[in-house]
Amino acid sequence: MAKKKTPELDFEQQLDNLESIVDQLESGELTLEQSIDKYQDGVKSLKSLHQAMSASEQKVTELSADLRGEIDELEDGEDD
Repeated sequence: MAKKKTPELDFEQQLDNLESIVDQLESGELTLEQSIDKYQDGVKSLKSLHQAMSASEQKVTELSADLRGEIDELEDGEDD
């Protein structure tokens, strides 16, 4: 059987989803099997959020380096 493809959630939706999972786990109202399933879903969400944060941090680092390079070029041009 083919795996169902779920639509990609944006970062905020994933974070809301993870918070919901934590709330459900903390409620104590789930069965053991439901808790394990929710925990597994939470781990998947956490991994996805971590990857998104890493990618965002990398992009900010690259943009900052580019901007610093442009500023340095402008300052060097003023010295001429």
